[in-house]
Amino acid sequence: MSEGTQSEEPAADVPERGGRDAVVIGGGLAGITAALALADAGVRVTLIEGRPRLGGLAFSFQRGELTVDNGQHVYLRCCTAYRWFLDRIEGTALAPLQDRLDVPVLDVDKPEGRRLGRLRRDALPVPLHLGRSLATYPHLSLAERARVGRAALALKGLDLADPNLDTQDFGSWLTAHGQSARAVEALWDLVGVATLNAVAGDSSLGLAAMVFKTGLLSDPGAADIGWARVPLGELHDRLARKALDSAGVRTEVRTRVTSISTDENGRWSVQVPGETLTADSVVLAVPQREAHDLLPHGALDAPENLLQIGTAPILNVHVVYDRKVLDKPFFAALGTPVQWVFDRTDASGLREGQYLALSQSAVRDEIDEPVAVLRERYLPELERLLPGTRGAEVKDFFVTRERTATFAPSPGVGRLRPGARTKAPGLYLAGAWTATGWPATMESAVRSGVSAADAALAALGRPRPARLFEFEEAA
Repeated sequence: MSEGTQSEEPAADVPERGGRDAVVIGGGLAGITAALALADAGVRVTLIEGRPRLGGLAFSFQRGELTVDNGQHVYLRCCTAYRWFLDRIEGTALAPLQDRLDVPVLDVDKPEGRRLGRLRRDALPVPLHLGRSLATYPHLSLAERARVGRAALALKGLDLADPNLDTQDFGSWLTAHGQSARAVEALWDLVGVATLNAVAGDSSLGLAAMVFKTGLLSDPGAADIGWARVPLGELHDRLARKALDSAGVRTEVRTRVTSISTDENGRWSVQVPGETLTADSVVLAVPQREAHDLLPHGALDAPENLLQIGTAPILNVHVVYDRKVLDKPFFAALGTPVQWVFDRTDASGLREGQYLALSQSAVRDEIDEPVAVLRERYLPELERLLPGTRGAEVKDFFVTRERTATFAPSPGVGRLRPGARTKAPGLYLAGAWTATGWPATMESAVRSGVSAADAALAALGRPRPARLFEFEEAA
């Protein structure tokens, strides 16, 4: 579910002639970041992407006059690497953060009818910043709220460097710390499903603890939410490509890499249709299964680990009404299959009516359901949640499916995630699935690109671009 300012220190916007060469394979956020970082350090970079656009799994497409994001992506104030990325591509103003965390949470499964609660912070130090919100949260009983507070303090005390955390599941830990099924649904999974793409019982305690400690228990403003007010393609394709062009990166889309290998001098050869690219460094910034297929023999001690990293789907339901039915930018829901609902009207270019996007994570049972079935399921649920929909006409209803949207954050996944360096000199890995310490988010993708570029620059003897690491100081 990630705005700093650039350094006034001069940086190399265009590579020096005579610098080293690198090929970055994959034009998602990880690959774009790696390419920018290398180019900023004076390396000649070629970026190869098989799709006709950049952005990976955070992209936009046209549906008639509507510009649609394939899925709703958000980031948090604590996502300092993604904030650096936005700044680097000059997109910060297009994806602003909330001034202060405020999440409307609507429960429709109450005997007394619809009930609205809010998760918001005050201008107080941690953990008092959430104290008033928790104390008045109507979706939990007084006793459940007290037990949530005690569990949060226990979570804050966990050592994220302890590898044993990755062997346990978050759901069992919550149960052991007095959390009721209702508390898990109304609070822990409300946040965890959106960030981890798994319910608590299917999530590594290590990754879940990282999410809650970093987002809610580190800094009062860490969980303030940001999202793009323009189509994602405006950020991750158009502005990213403009930044790459300005940095001197050669970008090739609609181009598939068929193999990579080294020659007798240790230089890398990257084979694409009709051309062989040679380079001192190669960054593989592709999904784990594709990386496995491209890795040369001996590059990893246990390459089969990449195939053991599971994947998890995300379903997005898109509904266009003939009138305005929601007066908030977004809300989360309880007591219904609906998880999070966002107003994407302005960003999509819709001129009349309102366009809502429902983001549905951890939906293995629904990801392949026919559109007609999903329509019958979700439109009545929206009528329960939003009374204004009951007299509104549905002008369009469609779904987008990402069957392998993220890696599955299952217990034990930490030992499977490789770092940026491989055993093959000059070959590096990037992607949200690598060992960033973060779940599969835009933040993790950008961090992985930074790590891969940093490793490559060290091997090439090139200086780190100062502005690349500003996000570490902001963390």
